[in-house]
Amino acid sequence: MDMIKPVILWTDILIWLLVISLSAFLFTLRKNPESRAQWRQVFSSKLGMVTFIIILSYIALALIDSLHFRKALSHTEGQDIETVYYSNTVNSALDALLGEMGELKERSYSSPFSLKSFTKENMTDENGQPYRGYPELEHAGSHLDNKTGHINDILLQSLIGIGKGLIVGLFLCALLKAFTRSSDLPWRTAMITLLIVCALLGWMLHVGNLYHVLGTDRAGNDTLYDSIKGIRTGVLIGTLATLIMMPIAITLGICSGYFKGWVDDVVQYIYTTLSSIPGILLIAAAILQFQVFIDLNPNFFEVGLEKADARFLGLCFILGITSWAGLCRLLRAETLKISQLPYVQAAHAFGVSHLRIIRRHILPNVMHIILITFVLDFSGLVLAEAVLSYIGVGVDSAMPSWGNMINLARSELSQEPVVWWNLIGAFFFMFTLVLSANLFSDLVNDAFNPKNRQER
Repeated sequence: MDMIKPVILWTDILIWLLVISLSAFLFTLRKNPESRAQWRQVFSSKLGMVTFIIILSYIALALIDSLHFRKALSHTEGQDIETVYYSNTVNSALDALLGEMGELKERSYSSPFSLKSFTKENMTDENGQPYRGYPELEHAGSHLDNKTGHINDILLQSLIGIGKGLIVGLFLCALLKAFTRSSDLPWRTAMITLLIVCALLGWMLHVGNLYHVLGTDRAGNDTLYDSIKGIRTGVLIGTLATLIMMPIAITLGICSGYFKGWVDDVVQYIYTTLSSIPGILLIAAAILQFQVFIDLNPNFFEVGLEKADARFLGLCFILGITSWAGLCRLLRAETLKISQLPYVQAAHAFGVSHLRIIRRHILPNVMHIILITFVLDFSGLVLAEAVLSYIGVGVDSAMPSWGNMINLARSELSQEPVVWWNLIGAFFFMFTLVLSANLFSDLVNDAFNPKNRQER
């Protein structure tokens, strides 16, 4: 009997296609000495190596979280033994890696590492007298015989978790050292960063299954679990929306600057009209219409997560459609300048086709703008998801995301005492990803921007 049933979402397919495309890009990069030298400049700095390892860790967790399945339900009395029924709950490989962290649900709020509830409840003492107090949590510290010394246990379990993470990190460092041939890159910095990341993950996985490291939310869900599960949403919305935007901006921008005339007029009219429409209103209207389609066609989706995935894919598409105007303007201006250069005019005189000129002379000379914009727009779109979820038109509540966590935390900040850990959990993971992407984009800009190369 099959114990699990694979579930393939559209976003799962897209993220794995993205990884395959990136691998193909890196393979072709070996044949281009100039591009190889520019990327070597990015990774020759310690900052570039550190930020790349952090971004790669986020992508790895997103890939693990993109392997979905449904567990088989146990047989009931009188049920045909040949018939297998599966749970409506969709799990992922990351859920299996996190262990019971996602299943350790309490009744309501609890602060980080606490063994008692954050809010008072009606209780009865040993004599049956009612009183108001803080009840003990059901799962946090349940392995302890004496909960008075849980501080020492937290320190001990932290050392165990860090030790497990360092063992995995040392194994990955050994693999990295075995496959690296170049000695002029800061591989030592990369290995130290990898050890720190693995130690932190090992600590969160081990201690998070014993205590609520970042507390729980109103529904009793573990905040650390929701924060880690939000990584997939953040990575996907940054990459998919950018990849949807790129072909539109590249095609229209280059055609506008190269062909000029009526083509330029039409493209300018399109992106001027699009830029004059408030982006938030356009995105909100499109998402609401898409949600109506999902609600009217429930037969298209087998489980609830597929509905949330369809809405998420629609959100990525709308963000990509509405954010290409800026890159299109840059590519149009750069193409107008490049098309007047002598070697392009000579190619026209010799009768070279327009497609070949664009492919051989125009596109390679604007590639630095495309790469820089890709990295910059990635972090911007991650933040845009948080803003859209805050106003209620972002990711579906069934899909974990940092924007949904921030949206729920806005009412918690007005409580007395303040429930701050839900906001901190989403903020920490989002801040780390966005900061790493921004720092990495600065290094890409320094390496690929022709003006910076001329100054050096």
